[in-house]
Amino acid sequence: MSIGPNRLLDELSRLATDAIGAAQGVRREAAAVARGQLDRLTQTLDMVSREEFEAVRDMAIAAREENDRLNARVAKLEAALAALTGDLAAGDGAPESRASGDAA
Repeated sequence: MSIGPNRLLDELSRLATDAIGAAQGVRREAAAVARGQLDRLTQTLDMVSREEFEAVRDMAIAAREENDRLNARVAKLEAALAALTGDLAAGDGAPESRASGDAA
């Protein structure tokens, strides 16, 4: 009698092990099919890859920094020009006053 229940437990154990192995195989197959469908969907939606997105994002950051740098440079040049033209307009040596003085 002791051999009977052990043999039954061995068969149940073997059956459970086979069922778990089959379930894992089905899970792997389902994951592969889902991955393939997602890849196909992303290609039809014309989505970009993560690497492409990161590259464009880095370029945009660099362009923004360059734009900020150039804006600061233009503001500095405009201030220098305003100071220069303000000095010329305030003084007697302004080109407009000389031109009118020569004509008179």
